[in-house]
Amino acid sequence: MTDVAVVGFAQAPNVRATNGTTNGVEMLVPIFQEVFSQTGLSKSDIGFWCSGSSDYLAGRAFSFIAAIDAIGAVPPINESHVEMDAAWALFEAWVKIQTGEVDTALVYGFGKSSAGNLRRTLALQLDPYSVAPLWPDSVSIAGLQARMGLDAGDYTEQDMAEVAARNRASAKGNPSAQISGAFDPQELLSEPYLADPLRAHDCAPITDGASVVVLASAERAREIRERPAYIGGIQHRIESGSLGARDLRRSASTEAAGSALGTDGVEIAELHAPFTHQEILLRRALGLGESVSVNPSGGALCGNPMFAAGLSRIGEAATQVFEGRAGKVLAHATSGPALQQNLVCVMEGRA
Repeated sequence: MTDVAVVGFAQAPNVRATNGTTNGVEMLVPIFQEVFSQTGLSKSDIGFWCSGSSDYLAGRAFSFIAAIDAIGAVPPINESHVEMDAAWALFEAWVKIQTGEVDTALVYGFGKSSAGNLRRTLALQLDPYSVAPLWPDSVSIAGLQARMGLDAGDYTEQDMAEVAARNRASAKGNPSAQISGAFDPQELLSEPYLADPLRAHDCAPITDGASVVVLASAERAREIRERPAYIGGIQHRIESGSLGARDLRRSASTEAAGSALGTDGVEIAELHAPFTHQEILLRRALGLGESVSVNPSGGALCGNPMFAAGLSRIGEAATQVFEGRAGKVLAHATSGPALQQNLVCVMEGRA
C-alpha cells in the first residue's frame, strides 16, 4: 500500500452565525489560501479534490457544486463529494492516492447550521418510516442515550460536567474555538436542563464553519512538510439505523474500528463527541487511558460545524504531529444519530 500523510490543515473560525451563503464559498476561500500558504502548493498541484456537506443543511440541491466556486472553474479539476462529514471525504481521498492515480489531494467540509433549525433538520436522517415522522430532534435522542448510561451507573452528571469544563479550558489555546474559558463544574450543574439529562454545556453549540486538509503520498509529503503526519491506518464502521436495534450505552462501531487499528502508543486523541456523555463512551470504546490527552483543541463541544467537525478532528490531531507535540495521535469522526457511524484514523510522525 502507498503511505499517505496529512501535510496541511486550516479551518474557518467556529461562530454561531455567518452572513454568507449556505454554499460555504465565503468560508472556504480564506482557508484554501491559508493551506496553500502553509504547504507551498497551488491549485494546479492538487490531483484530487473531495468535499463533505449536506444539501439538507444548505436548503438547496447540489449545494456542493456551488461551493466549487471557491476553487475556481478553470482549469477543470478532478472532484468528488460525500453527503456526510468530510472525514469520510478524506477516506475517499486516501483511497484515491492508494490507486496511484494522484499523489496529492485536498479535502474540505463546510456547514452553515444557522440557516435553519438544526435539531429539526437532523431528524431527516432517521428511519423515514417509523422514526422520522415523529420528528424526534437530535438533542432529545442524545438525551435518551445519556439517560440510559446514567441510569446504568456508567457515569454521572458530575462526570459529564467535568468533560465540558475540561474541553472549554483546553479551547482557550484554540483561536478558532467558538466557546472557551474557565468553568466550574458545580456551577455548570446548577444550570437548567435543555433536554433532560442534558444541559446546554453538555451539547455542542450550533456552529457555522469549514475546514480543509491536504493529503500527499509519502514521497510528496517529505517535499511539502518537514514533519508530516503519516496515516498509519484508517477504519470506519456503521451500525443499524434503528435506535432500538443497538445498545446505546456503548459504541460498537467505534470499538470495531479502534480494535482493527490498535490504539497502543497513542498520546493525543481528538474525539468528535457533540455531547459530553459521548466523549466518555468513545474514550472507553477506544480503550484510551488517563495518560492520553483528549481534545486539546476543545473538540466539538467548543465548536461543531456540521460536516466539517470530524475532518477538523483529523486536522487538529495531525497538527500535534506537525508541531512535534506528539509522535502518535488518534482522530475520530462520527455521523448519524447517537454515534451511528464512526471513523477512526491513527497518525504518526516518522524520523
